[in-house]
Amino acid sequence: MLLDRDESQLVLVDYQQRLMPAIHEGERVLANAVRLARVAGLLRIPVWATEQNPQGLGPLVPELAESVQLAAPALPKMSFSAVGVLEPKLRPPARAAGGNARSLPKRLQKTVPAAAGPERATLVLAGCEAHVCLLQTALELLEAEWDVWVVTDACGSRTERNRDAAFDRLASAGAELVTTEMVAFEWLRTAEHPRFKDVLSLVK
Repeated sequence: MLLDRDESQLVLVDYQQRLMPAIHEGERVLANAVRLARVAGLLRIPVWATEQNPQGLGPLVPELAESVQLAAPALPKMSFSAVGVLEPKLRPPARAAGGNARSLPKRLQKTVPAAAGPERATLVLAGCEAHVCLLQTALELLEAEWDVWVVTDACGSRTERNRDAAFDRLASAGAELVTTEMVAFEWLRTAEHPRFKDVLSLVK
């Protein structure tokens, strides 16, 4: 199964000013996150960001805040999982049936599902710390039956061991583990895509 850009949303978890200096290989992790978000922007894929306890850990790092087009301002949270602040944004409001259904013949009446699914049900996640906020967010999204893909080279923790333990657990829970370049080229699918050269310049 390949990623479908028309079904995707990108979620960036807690790339914050006072956290990133403590992350193992933090510069590489952040560079991949920025690259991923810019690819999403080129391909018109919605990008969301969260901030854990922003008063304590600071706002998003400038590289993301200034160069990435977010679908909304960064979502602040105190819970380690971001699901509580994310899901209302990720799921568009259910559309009510149009017109007066009672005035139509029964064969023409349209039924609206009680709980319509989101239009973009594939969530591509990256963030820090991998074994805390990213992990808890991804596991709760999986429980809620979202299609979750975790971009491993754009995720980090303070130690390799914690990061790798998170990846092991996520894979066991059913998340797809991918890299930034995998995501970029699966979103493109073909070298004939009109933004291919722009994306290529970002991933090289």
